[in-house]
Amino acid sequence: ATEGKEEASAAENNPSRVPQGKPGERSSVLYSAGQFFFEYLVVVSLKKMSDGHYEPKITYQFPKRENLLKGQKEEEERLLQAIPLFCFPDGNNWAPVTEFTSETFSFVLTNVDGSRKIGYCRRLLPSGRGVRLPEVFCIISCLGCFGLFSKILDEVEKRRQISMAVIYPFMQGLRESPFPAPGKTVTIKSFIPESGTELIKLTRPVDAHLEHVEFQALLQRLSPHLILHIFASAVLERRLIFLAEELSVLSQCIHAVAALLYPFTWAHTYIPVVPECLLDTVCCPTPFMVGIQMRHLERVLDQPMEEALIVDLCKGKILRAVGDEEEILPIKLQNEMLTSLNRHNNNNNIHTSEQVNTLVSEAFVQFFVRTVGHYALHIKWSKNGSGTFQERAFCKAIASKTNRKFVKKFVKTNMFSLFIEEAEKSRIPQEGKR
Repeated sequence: ATEGKEEASAAENNPSRVPQGKPGERSSVLYSAGQFFFEYLVVVSLKKMSDGHYEPKITYQFPKRENLLKGQKEEEERLLQAIPLFCFPDGNNWAPVTEFTSETFSFVLTNVDGSRKIGYCRRLLPSGRGVRLPEVFCIISCLGCFGLFSKILDEVEKRRQISMAVIYPFMQGLRESPFPAPGKTVTIKSFIPESGTELIKLTRPVDAHLEHVEFQALLQRLSPHLILHIFASAVLERRLIFLAEELSVLSQCIHAVAALLYPFTWAHTYIPVVPECLLDTVCCPTPFMVGIQMRHLERVLDQPMEEALIVDLCKGKILRAVGDEEEILPIKLQNEMLTSLNRHNNNNNIHTSEQVNTLVSEAFVQFFVRTVGHYALHIKWSKNGSGTFQERAFCKAIASKTNRKFVKKFVKTNMFSLFIEEAEKSRIPQEGKR
């Protein structure tokens, strides 16, 4: 869906350790413990061109790849071409500065086969005197775990202030460590001149499907009422555009919206921060979920666009809507979810972000349990073990009229079809039922 269609092997010597992604699968489930932490660390710097503009270029790459097969080499080149664009999506108008607040954000590159890679970025000002340009440290990984990679970027930034040379042994140690299982910790030894050897503990959250998420980011900017409008649009796979100036706000909020759909997965165009040169993505007739910097608002509104939901994350309001968002979700369930979200909002200050994640996720998972949780009872199993989903019987079994009206629309979505396709292959939960 995006520009970076890449499949550079995460383990050139041991390709069997790289499972192939199926469209719509979630990276955090697909790439489990024991995988490599990351594929690349790259530094993207701004280089002045002859016309006075700055262009982002990769100035450092670890590891360097040797002995790649022709196909892999092309994939790698494609990946390395796409990265700079997403590290500096805000265009080429830069000027050297003496102060700059470092920021963390992430982007997603979708492969031809639907599998996804995530770029975790820290944009910072290199240490030194006088005016200088920010640079971006970007870690490319198949693993979705924002909190963990933010911590790794903290370590990278700390070392960057000493010297680039100190980053290499740390990343090498990380590359040699297996990715921990949910709830487990991996310890990396790292030597820093003048401070001696440090032990860095990296712990993965217990709940793997929430490790790329900060629901608090959404609750701080939008009312529960608006969050439900956005959820309703996402559930029916509409076009969603989010606006904010900060890259970190865009990427956090969009990841959070996508995570509300769990156990379903957004399977369409998904660009948390759209680079300036790809702004015409908003003209797509197909569903998309994209983040755009506020400075491009006029340009976006001028585009010939199909119906879309446009959300201003700075002011916490909806700028453009289809108009029926209020009526998509069954009213009784909608009110239950509102009560639930309001409760978390009121006690926001006493919950840790993990608790908020669990509470919010639970409210949305319950919504799906109440509407489509009986799906497994309507898969008919043949003697050879293959399943067929009985859609009519499944919809008929819903007693509530309003729930049935919603489900009849939801079963037509791509995310429901992909979910059912997986269920038809895995017979485990319904053993013994014919």
